[in-house]
Amino acid sequence: MVRKQYKYQQNSSLPLPERGPVESLIYWRDPKKSGPVFGGVLLVLLALTYFSLISVVAYLSLLGLTGTIAFRIYKNIVQAVQKTGDGHPFKELLELDVSLPQDKVREVSEVAVAHINAAVVELRRLFLVEDLVDSIKFGVLLWTLTYLGAWFNGMTLIIIAWVALYTLPKVYETNKTQIDANLEIVRTKLADITSK
Repeated sequence: MVRKQYKYQQNSSLPLPERGPVESLIYWRDPKKSGPVFGGVLLVLLALTYFSLISVVAYLSLLGLTGTIAFRIYKNIVQAVQKTGDGHPFKELLELDVSLPQDKVREVSEVAVAHINAAVVELRRLFLVEDLVDSIKFGVLLWTLTYLGAWFNGMTLIIIAWVALYTLPKVYETNKTQIDANLEIVRTKLADITSK
C-alpha cells in the first residue's frame, strides 16, 4: 500500500502530493539537495564545452580519488591518535551491493529496443516517402534544425535545457494563476485566428 506524503504551500491550505525524488529536486523542495545537483551538473556541462569528455572524466575522477584518499588518511590518523578501532571509513560503501539487477536491465533494454525499432521504422517511412505530406513536414523540420544548429551547438542546447528544467517548473508553480490567465488569452486568440 502506497502512502501519499503531502506538503502544504505557504499561501495555500491545499496539500501538494509528493511524487518522487526527481520532482522534489526540480521544484527545489529541499534547496540543500537541489542546489548541489543543479550546480554540479551545470559545472560538468560547462566544463564539457571547453574540454574534451575524456579530460573532464579524468579530472573529476582524480578529484574524487584525491578526496577519498585524503579522507582515508585523515581517519587513519584520527584512529591512531585516539587509539580507536573504527575500521575502514568506507566500510558501509564497500559492502553495498552495486550490481545491476538482471530483470531490471532486461526490462529497460526491451523498452529501449522497442523505441529504437519504432524510430527506425518511422525514419524509413519518412525517408523513403511512404506519405508525401509527412515526408515534406519532416523535411521542413530538418531544414528548421539546420538554422537551430547554426545558432547553437549541441552543448549549448543541453545547458539551456538543464537550466530551463530547474527554473521553469518553479516559476510556473509560483506564478501559476498569472501564467494560466495569459495562456488562456493566447489560446482564445489562436482559436479565433484558426476559426477565421
